[in-house]
Amino acid sequence: MANFYSDNKALRFHLEHPLMQKIVKLKEDNFAEKDTFDYAPQDFDDALDSYDKVMEIVGDISANLLSPLAESVDHEGPKIVDNEVVYAQGTQQGLEAFRKAELLGMSLPRQYGGLNLPTVPYIMSGEIVARADAAFCNIFGLQDCAETILEFGDEAMKEKYLTRVCAGETAAMDLTEPDAGSDLGAVQLKAHYDEAKKTWILNGVKRFITNGDAHVNLVLARSEEGTNDARGLSLFIYDRNDKAVIVRRLENKLGIKGSPTCELVFKNAPAELCGDRRMGLIKYVMFLMNGARLGIGAQSVGLCEAAYREALAYAHEREQFGKPIIQFPAVYELITNMRVRTEAVRSLLYETSRFVDVYKAYDMLAKKRDLTAEEKADARVYSKLADIFTPLVKLTSSEYSNSLAYDSLQVHGGSGFMKDYPIERIYRDARITSIYEGTSQLQVVAAIRGVTTGGYLNQIKAYEAEPVNARFDYLREQLAAMTADYAKAVELVKAEKNNEYIDFHARRLVEMAGNIIMGHLLVLDANRCDCFAESAEIFIKLVYGENKQRLAYVENSEVKDLGFYKI
Repeated sequence: MANFYSDNKALRFHLEHPLMQKIVKLKEDNFAEKDTFDYAPQDFDDALDSYDKVMEIVGDISANLLSPLAESVDHEGPKIVDNEVVYAQGTQQGLEAFRKAELLGMSLPRQYGGLNLPTVPYIMSGEIVARADAAFCNIFGLQDCAETILEFGDEAMKEKYLTRVCAGETAAMDLTEPDAGSDLGAVQLKAHYDEAKKTWILNGVKRFITNGDAHVNLVLARSEEGTNDARGLSLFIYDRNDKAVIVRRLENKLGIKGSPTCELVFKNAPAELCGDRRMGLIKYVMFLMNGARLGIGAQSVGLCEAAYREALAYAHEREQFGKPIIQFPAVYELITNMRVRTEAVRSLLYETSRFVDVYKAYDMLAKKRDLTAEEKADARVYSKLADIFTPLVKLTSSEYSNSLAYDSLQVHGGSGFMKDYPIERIYRDARITSIYEGTSQLQVVAAIRGVTTGGYLNQIKAYEAEPVNARFDYLREQLAAMTADYAKAVELVKAEKNNEYIDFHARRLVEMAGNIIMGHLLVLDANRCDCFAESAEIFIKLVYGENKQRLAYVENSEVKDLGFYKI
């Protein structure tokens, strides 16, 4: 039988990264639960073996259930029946398979019925699922909404909702409104406290809500009367069992058709306040969105893998001029570059996941005991890295998923434009990744801090300091030259002391940094396994030229040039 985990050796490779020793030790609090839960790991090797087995199950379900049903799900889609969203039959079968395997609530603590998995294997599950069906990945991935309740909810909320998610109930984050998309500070859905009923009441409309009729909903609402900014917003939990929301419509979308996107009307809907008032957007939704953006990174990398595999298979099968088209340089170069870029962005995805894992593990430990000064300092380092790497991986992976889907369809030629091949669906599904959970432009706004504060440059220097085999020195030299170009571009832009000018060049600078970082990560991967050596060399050659082009643009532009672009 096919398996989307075991047929991709890069996944096990990333699961065995040296930093996983530290992550598992922190996550398991020195294996404190080994005598409390019979499925808790006894040591690191036991934990890794457990993750490996979970990934095998995810890979099996993805390859043998989700993937074969993806086309029918795309065609059928969800529908509204008696004010409830009913998933396509294939989606229902997929959810039931994961429920039976007890793989919902994967990252939640065991006391609520979860598996207590770190971020790395959880994100890896998302990649595997997305390779099979990106639409299903949305429903599967929203289980991490429960982590926001775990982080900020009280114990009664955790016991009530986390156990339900672990038992297989679905979740959603109800943020966007007709007049509040990227600008969530403009949210107007009203929340008021009913003294007689001793509960919060929600009234208003939410739009473009992924999996909007979920069992457990995190709702951003305006709790402070007379406010119009982020400081008047709080986060609430709405329980679908209260049946106080009208599912007004399902959006008719270009792609990810199996994932219901809803317009919801809240009519005197009872809700529970999660955390403190006024902190809904400032603190809680930022936490929620960072997790979601990492999830979209996983979805995007899964789509990259799917697009590459479809192109490779078709190029071997399709013959023109008496031979398979894979034998033509124009085709085999294109497909090779697809593979190389997939491996590069995957390394960035799991590097980011590891950073998130470390700082989150420290946060959980801090709830149990006081951290030492050394632990606090370490937590700050990883928290800052996670902050600047999360928008970088969301930006890069989503843009790659779009470009690789485009290239894969091109390899298919006219056949790819037809619904006879999966690439047509993959192409449509990929398009949303650079839009939702923060557009690519918004990711640049978040990521530019890593440029202007020197965060990316500091981490590049840290990669340079890691020892590698001398045979990779020539690649390190190319990366050093790229780093010098990047530093020059940053200084040229910052020297103008003009924020609008920095914003104008922000994407160029962020992408230059991302290319260097992915190059270093591939070299470090190649140092651990020779199977990545070719990819490291090809990728660095590709992005060396790209970065030179970006530097040339910066060198040949001035602040006054901004006027040319203002319409």
